[in-house]
Amino acid sequence: MAASNLDVVTGAFGYTGKYIAERLLSMGRKVRTITGHPDRPDPFGGRVEAFPFNFDNPSKLVESLKDAATLYNTYWIRFDHEGITFDKAVENTKILIKAAEDAGIKRIVHISITNPSEDSYLPYFRGKGILEKAIINSRLSYAIIRPTVTFGLEDILINNIVWLLRKFPVFAIPGTGEYKLQPVFAGDVADIAVNAGQKDSNLIIDAVGPEIYTFEELVKLIAKNIHSKARIVYAPRRMALSISKIIGYVENDVLLTRDEIEGLMANLLISDKPATGKIRFSDWFSENADKIGTRYSSELKRHYR
Repeated sequence: MAASNLDVVTGAFGYTGKYIAERLLSMGRKVRTITGHPDRPDPFGGRVEAFPFNFDNPSKLVESLKDAATLYNTYWIRFDHEGITFDKAVENTKILIKAAEDAGIKRIVHISITNPSEDSYLPYFRGKGILEKAIINSRLSYAIIRPTVTFGLEDILINNIVWLLRKFPVFAIPGTGEYKLQPVFAGDVADIAVNAGQKDSNLIIDAVGPEIYTFEELVKLIAKNIHSKARIVYAPRRMALSISKIIGYVENDVLLTRDEIEGLMANLLISDKPATGKIRFSDWFSENADKIGTRYSSELKRHYR
């Protein structure tokens, strides 16, 4: 039997999933997506067939996965909302993994995060660790991709840092700002994922960019490029989180979560492995500074409304 030319990408109408789908289409692959928003405008002009997740109906989920060679999974949540908790997201992903097995899919490429741990006190990182173990113990051949902070024109977190520096006279850095992060371009994550999807061996790959910054350095780099006049101050993490909650309330969104602050300050968003991404954040941002942070980007509006 000839190998299937079809791949499934969860969330191909979203952020990372869109970059992965674009790479696959450029290779002549057929792409199907499973998404929480199958009725949203299709950025691919009808080239990507869309189905709902159907986590509550595994038989339908299996049908939407049939005949595909590889599942590229980007499904996850940033925070608990409207009954979708991290525990529920773990449960849903395990249903997806089982459905992929039942559908006859041979390989899964799963987007995780750097430094996940089943024992983490942070639900985001703990959930990712639990799912990595579930994938390793599944019947599927796998590639687990572990990105850090992903940047791109569609990004929310970097965008909103830039927006804050444009809009407000003061920018609060949690703690000393000396903790580090290693941003990686979304297109590089997609390339790493798709390349891993073409292999047969089981892989775990950190998707990390070529530059490492302290958070303070990153904020100052951004501020310099956009000519921000905001005064940079240093605040206890609880105060910084409280400020973000106030801004989130005004914008009817969640600007920043405890897991994101704690994970960043614990240096969980860097890798001790060699860089796998090629695009330097400093170069990319200097080329795109006028396009980033001109307006607030809402997580809730993107995923729940």
